[in-house]
Amino acid sequence: MAKKNQKNDNLPEGMSRRQAKLAARAAERAALEKEARPYGGLGAEADLVALQEFVPSAVAKVAVNGIDRDVYVVTVLPGGSAALVREESDGGAGFVALQTASQSQSPGRDLAYALTWLKDAQPGQTLESAVADGSQPALTELIDADAALEITEHQDFNWWIPESVELDQVTGQALQAANDSVVESHRVDTEIPGAVWWVNPGGGKAHIRWIRPEDHEDALINALARVAARGELNLGEGTKFAGVFRTHGIIVPVFDLDPSVAADSYGAELTRVSGLVDTEIANDAQLTADERKQLQNIKSRQVTIR
Repeated sequence: MAKKNQKNDNLPEGMSRRQAKLAARAAERAALEKEARPYGGLGAEADLVALQEFVPSAVAKVAVNGIDRDVYVVTVLPGGSAALVREESDGGAGFVALQTASQSQSPGRDLAYALTWLKDAQPGQTLESAVADGSQPALTELIDADAALEITEHQDFNWWIPESVELDQVTGQALQAANDSVVESHRVDTEIPGAVWWVNPGGGKAHIRWIRPEDHEDALINALARVAARGELNLGEGTKFAGVFRTHGIIVPVFDLDPSVAADSYGAELTRVSGLVDTEIANDAQLTADERKQLQNIKSRQVTIR
């Protein structure tokens, strides 16, 4: 009686070993390829993009399925680490960074990898790198689609250091250097789609960056061009539409501002512009000559990040 080939016991039905190996390799490649919208499917998509790309210092509490400890998604951790768990005496919370020293092409999968690491990590442990390797679940399995981020913005990195820790001279100097690099940033609370962040990098101009997670980018760009052609694409006196950049599959309109005007002064104008843009997104008429000119101007100055 011939011996049973145990190597075939776990093969998918109807597949040879070679076919199963090729299928596994294809699945692995698919798991690692770049995602068009790495945070797509999450209500917090716009803020996650902001925290990763241009907010210097912020902490966002988020509920993660399967993790009992408090979890915070943050901009940066000391040394560019991917994640850490504080000692129980300091609360035992888990922190995962979006801006890290090592990243894959798919930051959403990197985040899922780091969150999965938090499940079994012990107090005091640090994860130096969270580059996705295909072993992590989908991010939407860890964070509910309607989960909101409880964001606390900071103008320094003092939150890095638990209150119980006494700084030595070297660590204190490193913290001060990090604090000196922080650019003032504030989230502007509005009821409009997406997320709005005010940033003052110096140089005489502040900016508002409006992260719009649209499913149809062309419709949004056309809408901006239509509003711009009427001279209505601004946020009031002393402001100017500066263009758009594209990151993680999302269009981000940018406005130049007077830095002396408070960040929370733009709510009404943002609501006005949002209403105009939303109306024009639904407009499927051909662009006029002036609107086409504005469209070309926007596209010619568009910058893509990632």
